[in-house]
Amino acid sequence: MRALDHLDLEVPVGSLFGFLGPNGSGKTTTIRLLLGLLKPTAGRAEVLGLDTQDDGHAIRQRCGALLEHHGLYERLTAADNLEFAGRAWRMPRAKRRGRSEELLRTVGLWDRRHEAVEGWSRGMKQKLAIARALLPQPTLIFLDEPTAGLDPIAATALRDALRELTTEAGVTVFLTTHNLAEAQKVCDLVAVIRTGRLLAVGKPSELGRGAARRVAVEVRGFDEDLLARIRGDRRIQSIRATNGTLEAVLEEGVEPSELVALLVGAGAAVSGVRSGTDLEETFVSLVADDANADRPTPAGSAP
Repeated sequence: MRALDHLDLEVPVGSLFGFLGPNGSGKTTTIRLLLGLLKPTAGRAEVLGLDTQDDGHAIRQRCGALLEHHGLYERLTAADNLEFAGRAWRMPRAKRRGRSEELLRTVGLWDRRHEAVEGWSRGMKQKLAIARALLPQPTLIFLDEPTAGLDPIAATALRDALRELTTEAGVTVFLTTHNLAEAQKVCDLVAVIRTGRLLAVGKPSELGRGAARRVAVEVRGFDEDLLARIRGDRRIQSIRATNGTLEAVLEEGVEPSELVALLVGAGAAVSGVRSGTDLEETFVSLVADDANADRPTPAGSAP
């Protein structure tokens, strides 16, 4: 089985790019390849105009990264972790001290800068690891699940900081996340992969176009006979009743108004409609469709 299968991506400079996929889909492998930590068996990639196989060291010097493990020195204090990282980056003393204070204040750890990291919670360690990745003000930042373990306030602050990096400093952020609501809020573009294959690339608001649409209709005066008639309509994928609300999935291109017309025509009273195809629904649909395509055709069935 291939970790990545003919993956073809182009990430615009200064964008916040979301890389989405189930566990084991190849997200972390992609980052390691782009950083020159792994060599592909075929194909090539460029990062910041540099070849990942020949110029991996130069790429890593110009990029920040937070992968699966935080990699902190837990017996050191937060301030000493950033001091050590700043020296490794050969940052001037005044710059690394000023940058460390700025970042520790941003992630809410300034008052605890003299504490050893080993006794900290996972969320606090994650904040410090993110601060370390941002320390040298890199041109490109790879972040693998950066808000995992963060409380909602800290996660929101980090998302705001990432957006500021792209809009004001022109930094490119390559972000993997399982939080699809987060990706929908902050990403300029997203890509969806499964088993190493690219399924879709586009703006979060555009990926849902052409997909099935979910609709919730507040309705009175319906019964099982009415539902049976609605289910028989080819425009309706599925429909069910829950506490006075009908939840339906419409076929591609079908508008909610068509469902409302069906219900009213059958004698039901409609009082409200909610609809939409968000990124989470699109993601689930893409992954499910790809998984179904992988299943072998049962013996004796039509191809």
